[in-house]
Amino acid sequence: MATIGLVLMHLEAGRERDAIEKIKKVDGVKGVTGVFGSWDAIATIEAKDLETLAGLVVGRVRAVLGVVDTQTLIEVKV
Repeated sequence: MATIGLVLMHLEAGRERDAIEKIKKVDGVKGVTGVFGSWDAIATIEAKDLETLAGLVVGRVRAVLGVVDTQTLIEVKV
């Protein structure tokens, strides 16, 4: 079973669109939505396990120019 993460992101003002377009191209990213509120965007990421998901968030998403901060929520079945 895949591990799903919802990545909440603060984006640098003026770089939002560019950052979102780059994040959409990251393998494992299933979608990115811009939002209003405390966060600027939310990405849904799917990976084979938690370690792979962490690598995608830290190594690929957070490396995108314009991503200032992230918080990752791990999906659980209840």
